[in-house]
This record gives sequence, C-alpha cells and structure tokens, in this order.
Amino acid sequence: MIVAVFSDIHANLPALEAFEVAVRDVAESYLCLGDIVNYGPWNDECLERIVAMPGIQIVAGNHDRLFVDDSELEEESSVVQEFYHASRASFTRLDLLRDLPDEAKLGPFRCSHTIGGQRIFADSEVYVDSDYLIGHSHWQYSIWCDGWRIINPGSVGQNRDRIDMIDYALYDTDSDQMSLKRIAYDVGAFIAELRTRKWPAPCLAYYERKLAEAERRR
Repeated sequence: MIVAVFSDIHANLPALEAFEVAVRDVAESYLCLGDIVNYGPWNDECLERIVAMPGIQIVAGNHDRLFVDDSELEEESSVVQEFYHASRASFTRLDLLRDLPDEAKLGPFRCSHTIGGQRIFADSEVYVDSDYLIGHSHWQYSIWCDGWRIINPGSVGQNRDRIDMIDYALYDTDSDQMSLKRIAYDVGAFIAELRTRKWPAPCLAYYERKLAEAERRR
C-alpha cells in the first residue's frame, strides 16, 4: 500500500489542492503530521478536505493546538501573533481539531509533529529509540540517528527552502521504502488571497520575502 505522508499545510488551500492532484492516482491512504491551520486563510477548507482523505491519520501540530488553546500565544513571535489573529478570526471547525492525537503509527514509524517539542533539522542532535516520521521544521530530509530513521516529508503549505514548492513523501508499506517528493505550485495565488483579505502588512511581507528568496534560487 502507498501512503502519502505530508505536513505543515498552514491553511494554504492552493498548495493542498496541488498536492492532492499529484498523489491521487498513487496514494491509497494518507498520513498528516500536523499544522493544518494558521498563517493562511483557508483553515476550515483545509481541515475538511484532509479529514475526508481515504484512510487518513492525523496528528496534532503546535499551531493546531494553538487554535484550540491560545493561552500561550504571547510566547510566540510578533509575526506569528499577527498571523494567528488574522487566520483564527474566520475559523469555525474547532470540532475537527479538539481531539487530535499527539502520535500515530505507520509501519515501524512513530509519527508525531516533532520530538520533544524541538525544531529538528537534518543536522540536529537528537536522541531517539525508534524510527520517526515528523514535521514542524518545514524542511525535507531523511537521516539516520543511532541506527534509527528520522524522516521529515517537508511542508505542503510553507516550504522554508522554496516557498513556491510543495514537499511530501510516499511510503510503500510492503517494501518499507520512503520516497521524498517535490512539486511546484502557484504560491502567487496564495499571496494574492492574503492581499484581497487585507492580511496584516507583516504577514504579507513575510511571504513576499520568502518568494523573493525562492526566485533568486531558481
């Protein structure tokens, strides 16, 4: 069976739709590693599409938890707070977030948004005692750590390497093989929607800066 593994959508519906098109003829089930909401304007729509995916497993991300309980919002950066207030205002599907688990299982992998609340990158030092599938850092990688695999499929909606690209993975449960994938999408449509909805200037500046960085790397 082929499982599409993805993470960090951040209410980016154009990116999610492009991901769905890319995998729909391949994937038989899905695993979402969290952070479906915040940053973008399509929180309800992304949640509703993801919970309807065949065989879906979803684990909660830190932004999903923040939408449920924002008591620690002031500990976030000022730009995250700006995004939260803009994005949360139109959100109505708390019922789809409230009971999400912290972990799931896929073959030999423990699946969670991250490990110990850390932002883990390919060169991070971290102790593990099993294979892990994680998200959170928005960077795609597959590494070995003390004989265990840590695989991050990257971000669908907010790729920190290239904001104009979508990262995800396909896992073959029969062969235990993980394939990391990347496709392009129209991030301009996402930014245009933020402008239409009059998102705060720091939020627009964040994405415009990321887009300029991506264009320099082409």
